[in-house]
Amino acid sequence: MRSYHDLEWGRPEADDRRLFEKLSLEGFVSGLSWLTILRKRENFRRAFKSFDIGAVARFNQRSVDRLMADVGIVRNRAKIEATVNNARRCIDLVDEVGSFSAYVWRFEPDAANRPTPLTWQMVQSTSPEAVAMSKDLKRRGWAFVGPTNVYAFMQAMGLVNDHLSDCFARDEVEQARRAFRRPA
Repeated sequence: MRSYHDLEWGRPEADDRRLFEKLSLEGFVSGLSWLTILRKRENFRRAFKSFDIGAVARFNQRSVDRLMADVGIVRNRAKIEATVNNARRCIDLVDEVGSFSAYVWRFEPDAANRPTPLTWQMVQSTSPEAVAMSKDLKRRGWAFVGPTNVYAFMQAMGLVNDHLSDCFARDEVEQARRAFRRPA
């Protein structure tokens, strides 16, 4: 967890595959802990073809059955089927807006209107922007993309910086966010 926090969490990301991976894993974390998913992340990457959106979109019932037998991942049929469905919906979304990244970053909250959390109790579990993205994704047919999952995704992918005020990573993440070129 420390390595994930120190080196990944909150760093801005524009790679469609990485964004799709993280949103998919947030769907798998529902009802579980992030540590459980993080420990299985390499198994998920292997099982889901490194979260290549096109490859996952081509999964069929035999693929789902194979994943249900894979002890290295969370074997929840609804979550597996949602990931395959979401890959198909992601292709549609990319055809419409150009990239998953461009779509995601449209929902970035205005940092000037966000207080810096001093304690973990001050960290939000969702936001109006996460609610809006969740509703829009659901309207597009996505599953396991509730506002809390979407907000955790936004935190992890750098759309918001929820590192505490006294966390060494907060300033690093802010610098990375300032230098980051938002996709058009």
